[in-house]
Amino acid sequence: MTGILDAAELRELCLAAGADDVGFAALETPGLEGEVEYVREALPSTRSLIAVCVRVTRANFVSRAASNVNTEIDTAIPVLDQIGHRISIALQDRGFRTLYPSVTFPVESHRLPSRGWTVSHKPVAVAAGLGHMGIHRCVIHPRFGSFIGLGTVLTEAVIAPYSQPLDWNPCLGCYLCVAACPVGAIHNDGSFDFNSCYTHTYNQFVNNFADWAETMADSADAQDYNGRMTARETTMQSRRQYRSGYCVAVCPAGEEVIGPYLDDRVGHLQQVLRPLQRKPENVYVSAGSNAERHVRKRYKAKTVRYVDTGIMPPDGIDAAPESK
Repeated sequence: MTGILDAAELRELCLAAGADDVGFAALETPGLEGEVEYVREALPSTRSLIAVCVRVTRANFVSRAASNVNTEIDTAIPVLDQIGHRISIALQDRGFRTLYPSVTFPVESHRLPSRGWTVSHKPVAVAAGLGHMGIHRCVIHPRFGSFIGLGTVLTEAVIAPYSQPLDWNPCLGCYLCVAACPVGAIHNDGSFDFNSCYTHTYNQFVNNFADWAETMADSADAQDYNGRMTARETTMQSRRQYRSGYCVAVCPAGEEVIGPYLDDRVGHLQQVLRPLQRKPENVYVSAGSNAERHVRKRYKAKTVRYVDTGIMPPDGIDAAPESK
């Protein structure tokens, strides 16, 4: 079906579905060139992308306990999926083919080691005016800051008018994310070491889960395996975990977030940044990498653990499917 959806009416529909903010972009919007092939594979008639965001609980991300961060992520992901489902059903009832891709993993494994996901939510959110990428490679919403989850809905409908990208970047350039990153992936000059971030943060996902499975298969017996993997690391395999959200935790950008930072910058450092820097934890790196050197130089309380980076997505963290 061909047709035009009124942006104001569609916005109200998306907010009623549970989104905290929403924006709309045409598939041919500059900056989305890398999405076209994959989007059209999923829904060939796609003309428009609906970018949705939901707020996440800031205290969970600031917590030193990885379980609290992961609980918040695991809560936000099904919420985004439900929002995508509701929007898709509503537009389907109006006669428009509409599809909501997975917010996060699992991926289209048949395409690995090439890109395995349908749509990259971050560039879509930027094109749809929901924010801009900070130097930590997360989208910063002008109101909610970095504390958001992102999702995308594909539809064959034309939306009028489309949203415009923000004409300013909410990133403060404070470099707190640089100071917080346990593997030194974020640099003061704006460059980013994707491999280091991916290897540690996604330690239990596609490639490093395979690394764990190979370690188990290669072990001669239980004693040999226990010499390679600690009991805690084995237990971790029972639940997928993101190993670090520190760049989000320390980010003070966003209208609803910045107040405490402006009121007491030293307090922000002591209460948010320092506990993450001093946290005893395993940090997963490739042997001989910049990440290993960074951890050994800066973080005496953290333990270096070697993993094989395995399958690496080609497009870097800017294109990663994660809702964050």
